[in-house]
Amino acid sequence: MDQPGETTHFGFRDVPVGDKQTLVNDVFHSVARRYDLMNDLMSGGMHRVWKDVMINQLNPPRSDAPFALLDVAGGTGDISFRAAKASGLGFSATVCDINTGMLDVGRERAITHHLEHQVSFVEGNAEELPFADKSYDAYTIAFGIRNVPRIDRALSEAYRVLKPGSRFLCLEFSTVDVPGLDKIYDLFSFKVIPPLGKAVTGDSESYQYLVESIRKFPKPPIFADMIREAGFSRVKYELLSGGIVALHSGWRL
Repeated sequence: MDQPGETTHFGFRDVPVGDKQTLVNDVFHSVARRYDLMNDLMSGGMHRVWKDVMINQLNPPRSDAPFALLDVAGGTGDISFRAAKASGLGFSATVCDINTGMLDVGRERAITHHLEHQVSFVEGNAEELPFADKSYDAYTIAFGIRNVPRIDRALSEAYRVLKPGSRFLCLEFSTVDVPGLDKIYDLFSFKVIPPLGKAVTGDSESYQYLVESIRKFPKPPIFADMIREAGFSRVKYELLSGGIVALHSGWRL
């Protein structure tokens, strides 16, 4: 239960913890139809490379053996589609997202990719997943966990729904650790991305929030400790592209 007066961050603003989810929902409802295009423009296409690294780490089976992936905050289906194409016929994915606009786009894309029989879409909250204990073989979340109001609850839920021997993978923006690149990255983030968001989606404020939220997310060693505290073992992380992104992983043993 939330404590009276408890706050969390929404970008650089402090807001009541119970208000953050509604604010985040408004962001993604606003940008859902141009979300994937903006990812290409903001990252110069690099988000595709980072997601491929995640799928390589996931290494889904290429056999017909059943393998169930839970892709949380996976709205438009990018991770699930990549995993399905790298897998055998026994693969299935459930995309769970709290935002109906993103899910609608994902369902349309699943039909376009002819993956509607392998990838399903469910509205749900990362902090209270609508799935049974020990029901999935892997859990992925890409560029979504920093938008969760109570990250510790989301990690506990990830642990709960995974089968023993299953893997947790989280791809998230991180802290640039290359001198010089950090200044270029900050300049691009704050001076280019919000105006670009305005031009492409008609919404600069949502992208202002997104770049601010990256700066408020825990640094990799701290986030790795949070994953351990949720019960995961063999926790590690890998920095990609000079620290722009980190891929975190852990196992439920």
